This record gives sequence, C-alpha cells and structure tokens, in this order.
Amino acid sequence: MSSRTTTATRAEYCVVACAEAWRGAGEVLASPMGTVPMIAARLAKLTFSPELLLTDGEALLIGDVPAIGARAEVVEGWLPYRQHLALVATGRRHVMMGAAQLDRYGNQNISCIGDWARPARQLLGVRGAPVNTLNNPTSYWVPKHSPRVFVERVDMVSGVGYDRAAAAGHSATRYHRIPEVISDLGIFDFDTSDRTMRLRSLHPGVTVEQVARATGFTLTIPDEVPYTRDPTDEELRLIREAVDPKGLRDREVPA
Repeated sequence: MSSRTTTATRAEYCVVACAEAWRGAGEVLASPMGTVPMIAARLAKLTFSPELLLTDGEALLIGDVPAIGARAEVVEGWLPYRQHLALVATGRRHVMMGAAQLDRYGNQNISCIGDWARPARQLLGVRGAPVNTLNNPTSYWVPKHSPRVFVERVDMVSGVGYDRAAAAGHSATRYHRIPEVISDLGIFDFDTSDRTMRLRSLHPGVTVEQVARATGFTLTIPDEVPYTRDPTDEELRLIREAVDPKGLRDREVPA
C-alpha cells in the first residue's frame, strides 16, 4: 500500500496505471498518444523511469519534463522522421496508442467502422500501427471502456494481435508484444495460455460485473482481482503541480 493521504481521482489512477507501462523500460523512446498517456510518460520520467526518452511531440528529443502544453527548455537532439522509424524498426520504442476497437487477442482498429469496402465510418487510418505492433512494445489506452470498443472481432486490423502474429509466423512474433491495455475501468494484459485478454486489476470503485458488461467478449477473469495501486503523495503532487496543472486529465476521464 502507498502512503497516500489525499484522494486520487479516476483520471489520476489511469495516469499512474499508464505510467507503470514504462516502468523499467530503460533508455527507450516513449511515444504516448492521448492526454493521459502523455501525462503518464512524463510522470514515469520524473519518478521510476529516469532513462526514458521523451519528445516534444514533433521532432525534438527533450531533456527536461515540461508541463503539458509548455515548451521544453532543454533540447537534447533532433529526431527526424527517418530516425524515428529506425527506432521503431529496432524495437527501441514503447508506444501507447488509442483504439477505436480492440478484440480479445489484441487486434486493434483505428481505420474504419463497418465493411472496409464500404465503411459506415472512416477513422484515422491504419497509419504506422502494423509496424508499431510487430517491431516494438505497443500498449493501448482506452478512455471510455464500452462494448463498442472492446469487440468480438475488429472490423479491420490495424494493429496486429497475438492470434494474427502467430498465424504469420516467426517474423511477426519475434518482437511482437502487447504489454498492457489500460482503460478508465481497469488494467488488462494477455498473460494467458491462449493469449487472450485478461483482467489484471480494477480501478477503485469499479466492479468485475461492470467490466464484464462493458466488454463485448468474454474476458479471462481471475478468482481474485486486485485494485490498481494507489498513487503516492509525490506522484499526485507531480501530476497536479508539475505535469498537468491545468487538469486536462479530467477532460479525458471525467470524475
């Protein structure tokens, strides 16, 4: 248990849960996508993962940890697109992406809803998701857990899940890894015999039944599910005062 003396919000539990994905990562590039993951990567850098590499979100490696929206004062280097791709191809990056859909094997969709030939909704597009998922650790952040996101089968595979990587063979499985899925309800992983999604922890105030109802497939649920760890007082101070003083986290995960 932590020595927390103040009450953390659901958003702050999510920040700490996302930050934990980079614990012990070493000198790798953190690529957070979304407000909560951005706060989380900076929190990890300030606490238990000081070797983590951060960028300004565009093309600069930064040496300090500015608040969200503030300009970095310490620039350590230039990270052009070509060099960024080299980091991806060599596995020296841990990206945390979003997902319009995720299935039980970790296949992700950010491209379209409905039949690919005639979609009902056009989304962001596949982008670099296949390369991300086959060459470096890829975790996912879902700010609103629902059956519309956690689906039995994704409409299009953008990010590669465990079943499709296995079907493609060694070249696909060699570096493929999905460490965690974090949502506003809990933390999930794929540490099961058939590599399907497992509920690893619940955020305080959330029940197993609530997670099951909000998931469009059958999760692996252990007999005893722990709660997500509490933020420490120092982590809460850093989140509230140093990294996200404007409270942007609460817009993504309302109290």
